[in-house]
Amino acid sequence: MTIRIATNPIAWTNDDVPGLGGEIPVETCLSEANSAGYSGIEMGGKFPRDADALDALLSTHDLVLASGWWEGQLLEHGADAEFEAMHPYLDMLKQLGVAHFIYGEGSLGRTDGIWKPISQRPRLQDSEWPAYAQELTALADKTAALGIGLALHPHMGTVVETDREVDRLMELAGPSVKLAFDTGHCLFAGGDPVALCQRHAARIAHVHCKDVRSDKLRKAHKRDMSFMDAVLDGIFTVPGDGGVDFPAILGTLKEEGYSGWLVVEAEQNPEKAPPLFHAKLGHDYLLQEASRAGLR
Repeated sequence: MTIRIATNPIAWTNDDVPGLGGEIPVETCLSEANSAGYSGIEMGGKFPRDADALDALLSTHDLVLASGWWEGQLLEHGADAEFEAMHPYLDMLKQLGVAHFIYGEGSLGRTDGIWKPISQRPRLQDSEWPAYAQELTALADKTAALGIGLALHPHMGTVVETDREVDRLMELAGPSVKLAFDTGHCLFAGGDPVALCQRHAARIAHVHCKDVRSDKLRKAHKRDMSFMDAVLDGIFTVPGDGGVDFPAILGTLKEEGYSGWLVVEAEQNPEKAPPLFHAKLGHDYLLQEASRAGLR
């Protein structure tokens, strides 16, 4: 089993809030990702949307594309319409060797909701879960037939946020629906990243490694802050700089035979958290702990 370590451009420029790091050139992001030791990077808002142009840009910095995020509205559109909308994007990712793309459910207002109190996020009724899981499975079957897997990303402020919701979806959805496991969102949502990883290790196809500062986590819940206000307050950081038990998680992935990307993805304010410093800090810690866990 082998793993590769990638990063995400969100440490340099935040696509949800483009003013965060908006002035940082894409070349700076890529050169610093390379110098910090990463072999891959996920898709960013400043990247070219042409496969050849993107491949040339990444190759200049000795990087490959690890994956890309797609925010869908499956509840509004249905699987057929959602697939048609994402098809060109998936073709580009596939051309660049991406095995699994990251699917985030944006239905019912995630984009607008990032500034709302975390208690006000959208929720599915119990009776709505089977139909949603069926549509998500249909979508994942379509992308698998195209040659690229779907990895569902539980995310703060969405209808799939808590450990209980992940459990429900994994129970109801077909095997083509994989999991993009995000340690930071799990902990922020009140979950247990170690336990969630243990329960669903066989379905994990992609891993986002972000750490959480415990004092900021308590503050966010006590004040019912919005997702983005908590981010700006510094709730997330890179692995090894917070309270997530990465050795236990990496040990579980080793036992399951995980082979894929470990992605340092920790959105912070680049003016307060210099991207290169934190990129290297996260990379070196993750490499050290992955090696200790026996991941090659």
